[in-house]
Amino acid sequence: MSSAQAPDSVVRAYIDQHRAAFLDDLAEWLRIPSVSADPGRAGEVRRSAEWLAAKLRETGFPVAEVWETENGGLPAVFAEWPSGDAGAPTVLVYGHHDVQPAEREDGWATDPFEPTVVDGRMYARGAADDKGQVFFHTLGVRAHLAATGRTAPAVNLKLLIEGEEESGSTNFLDLIRRRSERLAADVVIVSDTGMWAESTPTVCTGMRGLADAEVSLYGPDTDIHSGSFGGAVPNPADEAARLVAALHDADRKVAVPGFYDGVLELTERERELFAALPFDEDAWLRVAKSRGTQGEAGFTTLERIWARPTAEVNGIWGGYTGPGGKTIVPAEAHVKLSFRLVAGQDAEKVQQAVTDWVAAQVTPGIRHEVAFRGATRPCLTPLDHPALQSLTRAMGRAFGQEILFTREGGSGPAADLQDVLGAPVLFLGISVPSDGWHSINEKVELGLLVKGVETSAYLWSDLATGWGPSGDGSAATTADN
Repeated sequence: MSSAQAPDSVVRAYIDQHRAAFLDDLAEWLRIPSVSADPGRAGEVRRSAEWLAAKLRETGFPVAEVWETENGGLPAVFAEWPSGDAGAPTVLVYGHHDVQPAEREDGWATDPFEPTVVDGRMYARGAADDKGQVFFHTLGVRAHLAATGRTAPAVNLKLLIEGEEESGSTNFLDLIRRRSERLAADVVIVSDTGMWAESTPTVCTGMRGLADAEVSLYGPDTDIHSGSFGGAVPNPADEAARLVAALHDADRKVAVPGFYDGVLELTERERELFAALPFDEDAWLRVAKSRGTQGEAGFTTLERIWARPTAEVNGIWGGYTGPGGKTIVPAEAHVKLSFRLVAGQDAEKVQQAVTDWVAAQVTPGIRHEVAFRGATRPCLTPLDHPALQSLTRAMGRAFGQEILFTREGGSGPAADLQDVLGAPVLFLGISVPSDGWHSINEKVELGLLVKGVETSAYLWSDLATGWGPSGDGSAATTADN
């Protein structure tokens, strides 16, 4: 079967012809309140998974299965559609079908589980995060087939749609480890991200990792009188304050020895691309509800939140905090810390470096514990990776303009897919900041949703011809990145 590029006019005509039915199907799925955080709605999450599996079979996927998770967790959906072409690359699309809690009395203008279209926007919980962005692939692959005359995609296409992302992906790592052979892929497409703005389409190239810890400091066996003992015994609350004060140097660099080991530094080209984005720092500060910026010297705000590792104090407490005074040396104090990690950092080495640093800081006579909850590894796709270039070309065709690049400051399950499957991760999302993820009146811009469909329709042929499973990009047309 041919992997020829689909003519744009044919793709768009097919999408226009099937747009109404596509939106009706999406609305039907959005009516299922698949809130994974609510145990009372576990049955709805299962119903959502079963609905999607049936719809994928109807789309043409010969395999569409509901996958159970361990520990009584919530189900995921796996689908597979082999290309039939020798040497075709294998692509895994990741997303999630569970949603955040939502009730009309939270302040929604409409019922969050009764999709409502107003002025070209569909309002419903999950419209953007993430059912809409998962579902555009169903019409996208059908448009790809119709325009190319193929009976199967130009790539071996797989989907993994999680059911627990909005409640912490508790069983996700175990699931992909157990199912790694079925999930094997040459590239992973994550459709659970957004763009810079409706007028500025972008592709995200990476996400930071995360390690977070609680440091506990113990002094006297009980709270003791500050007049009788203060100034003569170690004070855990004082130790906590000293520890926090020592976390950064005068240039706001993290002062933990070894913390920056392996950090992949920004190239001049990457800094130019960040600077090309229409970033309004004053508007950003209003969103942050902050009155000033601060961070590592020598870097811009976008560089700090996307491409530099950070350390934050999330909480600090100890001793007496009630009304009035209580003159004591407290028995204990605690600090919660989080560390955002970037490409090149090893999460386990960072954890060890922080543990060693705390031990070196603590005064004799203070017993301490450092407990990490785990870690999420960072992921980054280089700008010159041929699969990323395929995605950028496909998106550029859909939007008819230059595609810029972003990263995300947060963390997610993408790094687990990258690590377990050993495949690069790309991000294809069409949501914009005004879509209100996790907030009231969540919506998706229908015009952008259709652009996602169109991008998906173009992408599979481009990946098949521009990048093979060897990953060497020998057939790719190298773009200027």
